[in-house]
Amino acid sequence: MKRYFAGLTDTGLVRAVNQDAYYIDDSEGRFFIVADGMGGHAGGQEASRIATETIQTYLIEHWDSSESSEELLKAAFLKANEAIIQDQLDHPERSDMGTTAVAVIFRDEDGPWCAHIGDSRLYRLRGANLEQITEDHTWVARALKAGHLTSDEVRTHPWRHVLSQCLGRQDIQEIEVQRLDVQPGDRLLLCSDGLTEELSDKKIESILKSIRAGDQTVKNLVSAAKDKGGRDNITAIAITLENVT
Repeated sequence: MKRYFAGLTDTGLVRAVNQDAYYIDDSEGRFFIVADGMGGHAGGQEASRIATETIQTYLIEHWDSSESSEELLKAAFLKANEAIIQDQLDHPERSDMGTTAVAVIFRDEDGPWCAHIGDSRLYRLRGANLEQITEDHTWVARALKAGHLTSDEVRTHPWRHVLSQCLGRQDIQEIEVQRLDVQPGDRLLLCSDGLTEELSDKKIESILKSIRAGDQTVKNLVSAAKDKGGRDNITAIAITLENVT
């Protein structure tokens, strides 16, 4: 399938700096990464940068290796975790920094794969239906799954930003990796929580359905999030999958 894609990041209307980072393999569209850093201005910026660059480098260097796509993604994320921890040791003033990350790779004939940690998300729009593919690694997501909170309570809960996992921690658990089911006509969206905090899934779905051009899609998503307050940094990558003709 042919891939058309575009990405955009914005500081938003409240934050002084942008702690998000993203990467698109522009030459062939082989892989896509979004990271959302935390831990003070310098720390958050550095954590997301390190994660994005480390994952990018590892994927490029090992793309043609015998590693499976699942193993490749896990190793890339764990390498990023090690790099952030090493930077924490070298710069104690950034010892509390960390970052979320979500990545999609198109490497196998049997379909793409996704890895994520934290609350940066991957969505798939198929026809008129938007589905959140990744599950947030947050305290409220656990509470929702256990039935202790409703979806409406999750959106406004004061602990909604408390992560249960992120890169930059010694006690990191298993990286969540999954194969993606995609069809021609599907649209994928990778994004930071600066987008999903401001826009409901229904609003995101509406924008994805109404605009086909990737660059205009991400511009409209970011603009809509800023119209709702833009309280955090906002990052989005949109990918459209089409049959090769």
